[in-house]
Amino acid sequence: APGTNGHPSPSLPYPAACGHHQHAGYRPKPALERQDSMSSSKRGSVVGRNLNRFSCFVRSGVEAFILGDVPLMSKIAETYCIEMGSRGPQWRANPHPFICSVEDPTKQTKFKGIKSYISYKLTPSNFNSPVYRRYKHFDWLYNRLLHKFTVISVPHLPEKQATGRFEEDFIEKRKRRLILWMEHMTSHPVLSQYEGFQHFLCCRDEKQWKLGKRRAEKDEMVGASFLLTIQIPTEHQDLQDVEDRVDAFKAFSKKMDDSVLQLTNVASELVRKHVGGFRKEFQKLGNAFQAISHSFHMDPPYSLDALNNAISHTGKTYETVGEMFAEQPKNDLFLMLDTLSLYQGLLSNFPDIIHLQKGAFAKVKESQRMSDEGRMDQEEADGIRKRCRVVGFALQAEMNHFHERRVADFKRMMQSYLRQQIVFYQRVSQQLEKTLRMYDNL
Repeated sequence: APGTNGHPSPSLPYPAACGHHQHAGYRPKPALERQDSMSSSKRGSVVGRNLNRFSCFVRSGVEAFILGDVPLMSKIAETYCIEMGSRGPQWRANPHPFICSVEDPTKQTKFKGIKSYISYKLTPSNFNSPVYRRYKHFDWLYNRLLHKFTVISVPHLPEKQATGRFEEDFIEKRKRRLILWMEHMTSHPVLSQYEGFQHFLCCRDEKQWKLGKRRAEKDEMVGASFLLTIQIPTEHQDLQDVEDRVDAFKAFSKKMDDSVLQLTNVASELVRKHVGGFRKEFQKLGNAFQAISHSFHMDPPYSLDALNNAISHTGKTYETVGEMFAEQPKNDLFLMLDTLSLYQGLLSNFPDIIHLQKGAFAKVKESQRMSDEGRMDQEEADGIRKRCRVVGFALQAEMNHFHERRVADFKRMMQSYLRQQIVFYQRVSQQLEKTLRMYDNL
């Protein structure tokens, strides 16, 4: 079953619980571990485990992290910092920002033509030398991202398709959506710095590509261990205030998800009408005008060629307008649907991520209650609260980044749609004005 962000997780709550010691009461302790997670002999008691092994809080390993069961590595090569901004915690910006183009989808073959695939030309601005990647390479990267970044909403890849993979419309649609996916990846302060992503964008040598893939697949700082790489601010945050803020974002994201789905349905129906219904109706109107013109030719002494030709031209104009309607979604509605699809994926990740925070809050409250009752050392309760702060800061930073991107993306989407609508109706208007002038000198 999929875990946080949809990725599979091991059935055991933490990687160390393997081998023949797998009964419920066993809690192996590594030689090197967090200072605030002392051995159980120093504890008055332990916080109860979540009995739902299918909970993403358990499967992702975040429960083990909160309880101090994730060992601190002797050396952590990567660090992701959270800072306090004007709107609360935020990821520290990538010190070397870049963008990456996705161009030229090209059909390739291998095994002497037995197997065919589409490759995409990627050109990162920080490397300025193109690499060529297949969809399966994107898919590999996506799964690495899901496995590693527990508390980050990783944008979904464009959907797979079993048939019609080489049809022009499908290839163009996938390219547009990969462009948006890449924009979100390069804009994210954490995802854009991930070594596996940089390898995906820059490696051109086949041997080095395979070595880099294996290195990424052996990465130990994934899932709950990724939380060890996060550095949080020293500012105090009241956990109840954080919980209130998370609840507000949860309500917002649910409402936005519903409204994005509604707009997607309306826009999809509009595309269908443009391509089918509108074109058909304008063709009917054009044919009716043509029929009037033909009827006026039936009695030559009273036939006025200028009027007949003008009416006939009007019919042809409306047929042209119908074709314009059929072509228009490529200019406006497709971009809207691409953007909405991306956000449907981003929003679908948040319930699981928020669930991680909720689970962490519950452990803090439980540990504090046990401490107050004298059944747990205050030091252990403080350690649980400290680790909960890491999850809380990470979620708030992710919420902050989501809102920042949302404002930019929806501004661009709406501006593009309205501009293209204006251009479209200006073109329709020009066609009609040109036709109208044919009646001026009758």
